[in-house]
Amino acid sequence: MGNHFHDHDHHHNDQLNDHDGIDRRGFLECMAWAGTGVLWTMSGGIMKSYGMSNMIDKASGKLKSGLVMPKSDFSFVQISDSHIGFNKPANADVLGTLNATIDKINNMSSAPSFVLHTGDLSHLAQAEEFDTLEQALKSVKTEKIFYVPGEHDMTDNGKLYMERYGKGTIGDGWYSFDSHGVHFVGLVNVTNHVDGGLGYIGPEQLKWLEADLKPLTNSTPIVVFAHIPLWAIYPQWGWGTDDSAQALALLKRFGSVSVLNGHIHQTIQKVEGNITFHTANSTAFPQPAPGTAAGPGPLKVPAEKLRTMLGLTQVNYVEHNSTLAITDMPLIQAANTTDQK
Repeated sequence: MGNHFHDHDHHHNDQLNDHDGIDRRGFLECMAWAGTGVLWTMSGGIMKSYGMSNMIDKASGKLKSGLVMPKSDFSFVQISDSHIGFNKPANADVLGTLNATIDKINNMSSAPSFVLHTGDLSHLAQAEEFDTLEQALKSVKTEKIFYVPGEHDMTDNGKLYMERYGKGTIGDGWYSFDSHGVHFVGLVNVTNHVDGGLGYIGPEQLKWLEADLKPLTNSTPIVVFAHIPLWAIYPQWGWGTDDSAQALALLKRFGSVSVLNGHIHQTIQKVEGNITFHTANSTAFPQPAPGTAAGPGPLKVPAEKLRTMLGLTQVNYVEHNSTLAITDMPLIQAANTTDQK
């Protein structure tokens, strides 16, 4: 679930002490599906957003009857940065917010074909963290879950991640697959990652990517997913990938390319030619907007605001017009936000 261009400037004035008067049960009740989202459509490289408040009962603030999405040939959901094992004040119950995210997925009017997890499954790559995540995700109503690692999953050099999620992948865990006429590419740009440093794809993976894309026609829709953003959002904080230009050059010939990332725990969009970049919200905790703090890291906000800053991303693909519709859904809509046009 990604958040969408929320106004981040006021977050730093909303710090709370740990005794904010909301107990764990009350907090989790707040995390229930009660909000709206933003529908993104992509056509010819142009993104448009539409408010979805008509899906919400104004009196109760809840969905009228499951999330009804525009008709599409298939859909999938992106989640990111679950950070299972994290327990600091920014969110002392990351499993609870992950489960709230899963509930939202399971309450959709039609089950997504699959789920993409764009990294930082765990907080410290511990076996029990991966166990907890795996147990939680078993309840997702979908056919399959695809993963790429985040830097937090590589603290043991990726040993446990590769044992659990790397079967059938190449190198440090990269791979591709096809679904409903769309070619999906999972890249790994967190190997040997230095804290605060840029992502890095590396020559071996770039060579593989070139060979992987070579047989495809220019009209094949492409979705690339990786943990660290593939465009320079804020390099000072490591929010970018050092050699992404080489990967993007290989994608320029395709008419429709969507790049889905996590890592920065907030949604930022960019369209560059035929390529649409989209970063997703975390299911665990927000981070400050680029350049608005001394550095990146967990951002503690009031509990009632936290639920507006976590979410998932649903993508619907309509085969006949090669359009991707990207919908970002916070766990609950901020009380004072208005629909974005």
